[in-house]
Amino acid sequence: MIKTGIGIGCMWYGIGNTGLPNPAAAFVEVHSDCSATVLTGCADIGQGSNTILAQIVAETLGLDYEDVFVTSADTGVTPEAGATSASRQTYISGNACKRAAEMARETLVDLASELLKADKDHIVLKDKMVLVDNEKEKEMSLAKLLEECSRRGILVIGSGSFNPDTTYLDPETMGGVPYATYAFATHIAEIEVNTETGEVKVKKIIAAHDVGKAVNPVQVEGQIEGGCLMGMGYALLEEVELSNGRITNPNFSKYLIYTAKDIPEIYPIIVEDEEETGPYGAKGVGEPALIPTAPAILNAIYNATGERFTEIPVTQERFIEQKYYNNKHNSN
Repeated sequence: MIKTGIGIGCMWYGIGNTGLPNPAAAFVEVHSDCSATVLTGCADIGQGSNTILAQIVAETLGLDYEDVFVTSADTGVTPEAGATSASRQTYISGNACKRAAEMARETLVDLASELLKADKDHIVLKDKMVLVDNEKEKEMSLAKLLEECSRRGILVIGSGSFNPDTTYLDPETMGGVPYATYAFATHIAEIEVNTETGEVKVKKIIAAHDVGKAVNPVQVEGQIEGGCLMGMGYALLEEVELSNGRITNPNFSKYLIYTAKDIPEIYPIIVEDEEETGPYGAKGVGEPALIPTAPAILNAIYNATGERFTEIPVTQERFIEQKYYNNKHNSN
């Protein structure tokens, strides 16, 4: 018999290392051709941090994103940024890059203030232009400003670092401030269960995430979709099998994962509640995209069948075993 169910999973997640120092640093240089170089220790392992950091620097300096070149995770030249883990790099390296870009921006604004005879607080860098509260009579191109920097021997460089405001945890009470900010999310899963075979099919997932500010909405949606697929595997399929401390299924012929053909309908919802300590309000959305999916699926199975699973993955074999056990127990 095919039964359908709907389940909800909610989560909160601390961004960054738990109750530990969590610093990152960055260097920025603006060149005379209106391009910029960014040096950051942040390792882009596919999550798209190079893109995000380039966008943050471009926004700060009024440049085009395509003109910002990021050198990342090169231990020979880039400053420390910590691990690409704990969903921390957008928040922490993003802040470091923003502060480095702001230092470089200050050099440009100081000279622009002199040339345009305007208060520094009223100068805006946007679209490779230097504006004074958008007054047309007081504007110049960024290229011209950088040309004047070159003529005067002014280097437009900046450095920045960021370490979130946290505290160590008390070893006895575990009290403290382990994170400076948190991510929040709710996933709703719709599933079908074949009660005869134990097969569970995920039909639809609605995934709402508070990301602070989506610096790149397409990347955020991709991260959420990928996390949902990983969460499906966590809930229903993936299991590391051990024997005497050794993994017995170390390759993908026996350790099964979902593929592109197995993706259900996924509806990512971006909630923007800007984080005041984040770069332009942003915070992380790496691991949070994975966490609520399995609970939502297990709750949906319970909603459909009345079977409550406390061990994952809920494979077909495990479903049938529990169903048989419960039926036998209840009949007695």
